Amino acid sequence: MNTADKIEQNSIFPQGNAANPDYFTGNAWVKLLVNENEFNSIIANVTFEAGARNNWHTHPGGQILIVTDGIGYYQEKGKPIQLIQRGDVIKIPADVKHWHGASVDSTLTHIAITAITPKGSIDWLERVTDAEFNSYNE
Repeated sequence: MNTADKIEQNSIFPQGNAANPDYFTGNAWVKLLVNENEFNSIIANVTFEAGARNNWHTHPGGQILIVTDGIGYYQEKGKPIQLIQRGDVIKIPADVKHWHGASVDSTLTHIAITAITPKGSIDWLERVTDAEFNSYNE
């Protein structure tokens, strides 16, 4: 059984489509649950393979992450990496530069709730370097 099959077995929602490799390092999948045409937010189930993460980015209207499975990392620019795990709720204020993804040895699944604003929903920035990703200290 491959990693994608194992992840989908544990997921509440279907795994979805492969995430855009321009904005993610490693394998990740996104299942859109609510799109901007249905409501004034985007709600997605996002699954990361161990070691996968998204680029640095900001949200003009902020974002909430609800971790539903696994262990991962969340980091705001200029702050240390935080360990996140099932049951955690991360409230990300508008325009805060950050990234999130799976830890080195665990998958991560979270629900992402992102507000839609006249400025859009997300501004993608540079990739998280391996040195940045590997800087987590327990």
